[in-house]
Amino acid sequence: MASNWDDLEKWMEGQQLPRGFEVLREPDWVEKFVRRMMTKALPDVAGHMTGSKAAQTTESKQYIGVKYKLPPGCRKESLRIKVKEDALRIEGLPGDQHEIVKLPKLVKPRICQAVVRDGTLHVKLRKRPVSRIYHDHSIYWP
Repeated sequence: MASNWDDLEKWMEGQQLPRGFEVLREPDWVEKFVRRMMTKALPDVAGHMTGSKAAQTTESKQYIGVKYKLPPGCRKESLRIKVKEDALRIEGLPGDQHEIVKLPKLVKPRICQAVVRDGTLHVKLRKRPVSRIYHDHSIYWP
């Protein structure tokens, strides 16, 4: 795979790009651009691509499960979790650190179960149901 990137770099060096397109010769910029485009095209897996590498998310019909391996030195008195509709924030990690885990689907932030087993934090979150109801609205005709 690395040889393909090397070939691409060599090919880009030989191209006469118009003014302003020099940034395409930088492989880091190209990689970030592709990652952003994939995230926009596939929002369901965006959490897996951009989220925490220490966390694993699983999904069932009604729930999202998050497993996070706690680092050594984590104290139960300082460990806290905060939930938004699209993310989980783990606070109180060693060194006054925190971790944000992007969720693959929206959840109900008030419904959560969390437990620590064998040094791993297990969080169970209830998915937010999709509204199937049509709402009637009036239309203004000038």
